[in-house]
Amino acid sequence: MFAQKHPFFAGFAGLFMALFLVATVQAGQAEELREYVDQNTQRLVEKLNQERGLYERDPEAFYESMDKALAGFVDFRRIAARVMGRYARQATPEQRDEFVVRFKRSLFDSYAQALVSAEDFEIEVKEATIHPSDEGRASVQMEVISASGNRYPVTYSMYKNSEGRWLMENVIVEGVNIGLAFRDRFSQEMEANGGQVQVVIDGWSDAAKSLNLEHDVGKS
Repeated sequence: MFAQKHPFFAGFAGLFMALFLVATVQAGQAEELREYVDQNTQRLVEKLNQERGLYERDPEAFYESMDKALAGFVDFRRIAARVMGRYARQATPEQRDEFVVRFKRSLFDSYAQALVSAEDFEIEVKEATIHPSDEGRASVQMEVISASGNRYPVTYSMYKNSEGRWLMENVIVEGVNIGLAFRDRFSQEMEANGGQVQVVIDGWSDAAKSLNLEHDVGKS
């Protein structure tokens, strides 16, 4: 009766209910995403621990194993395109494909080197948050816990592709945006090599190694 006499309040109540329903749906989606990331992350950690010595015995087998483990979870092509940034428009389709391969290999090399010297660790996936203005984007908070008990915050940036599948598109480690760091490095290499895309692609492995992310992370 009150709502009929006061349409403003009726409209407000309807808006409140709509927002409540949206929040409820997003909360459910966020928990599903957290579980999805947790499953993939724990599977990767287990695989890395199983294959600590594989890189030294058979690097190609290690690359293939990592590629299979991450193919359905990480969008390497999207990440590589963002690393190239505006320079991607200067590259041919073949060069962009080649950079995806070289970029992945540089990441897998980093994984391998970390495994050689790393102590045992575990990863605790804490929560996922769907972006309020875009249900196709989300962030997932987690912590890497060393054997000595040190905790390092990590955030995965996720997006939902056209098939409705969540994929990782960036990583932030202790406040350091890894994707942005790689993009800045690519830009520096382009400037240093006179804008020659192929030269930068050919030398990406060395360029990536010279990017001291461990130092940047440690300073943050």
